[in-house]
Amino acid sequence: MTDQEKRQLDDDGYVLLQGAIDDALLRELRTRILEQFEAEGDRAGHEFRTEEHAHRLANLVDKGEVFRRAIVLPRMLELVRHVLGPEIKLSSLNARSADPHTDVGQPLHVDMAAIPDEKGYWVCNAVWMLDDFTLENGATRMIPGSHNWHTRPQDVLEDPMAPHPAEVLLTGSAGTIAVMNAHMWHGGTANRSASPRLAMHAFYCRRDKPQQQYQKQLLRSSVQAMLSPELREILALDDPLNDEASTRVEVRSGFLKR
Repeated sequence: MTDQEKRQLDDDGYVLLQGAIDDALLRELRTRILEQFEAEGDRAGHEFRTEEHAHRLANLVDKGEVFRRAIVLPRMLELVRHVLGPEIKLSSLNARSADPHTDVGQPLHVDMAAIPDEKGYWVCNAVWMLDDFTLENGATRMIPGSHNWHTRPQDVLEDPMAPHPAEVLLTGSAGTIAVMNAHMWHGGTANRSASPRLAMHAFYCRRDKPQQQYQKQLLRSSVQAMLSPELREILALDDPLNDEASTRVEVRSGFLKR
């Protein structure tokens, strides 16, 4: 991690890692995700959510060894830890394919509706660009520096769907990873191109916070049995505090699905 990358994460809230996904891994991820879309059909994404104008997959750690390699990519994790501190865990691993010929994007939001607390930031997203992100195909819009405002768009904006005067679009070539402080205001834009636009989202949180998707409950026992100590650690499978936090959130809000 360079000094420039540190400054950009601190000041703007995101960094682009050009070429972080090598060609072989890019092909393997795309192939496995497209196979899984076909296998799950209308149930794709059911462990988390479905979305109009996009296709989703959830719980990817359970669905292929290539995904388990991806969540511990060292260059990415170094930047995630710069945002969150050394004690992190995977919150969820999802894929999202933005449908072509759409005219509706997402409102500006922060992930998990999260506001930094007394310990600082606690959510960070790594966007794996499995297709080129262009101005036309649904690139994420971001408000650089908004992670330092300690507020959510829906609390201060009349219309979070409306263009923002400070927004920039996250574009890049396939194989790029964008590490993003997920307290920064952001949202997907409409894919007006003729082709789907595929991305994978490796979402991390601080160790003391609940996971977006409770990995211990979602992962099959056969998958858990083959995991390395490093993977068990990043998934928080042996952490009783993680179990307690995730259960409390599920009971209170129904947000996490068993």
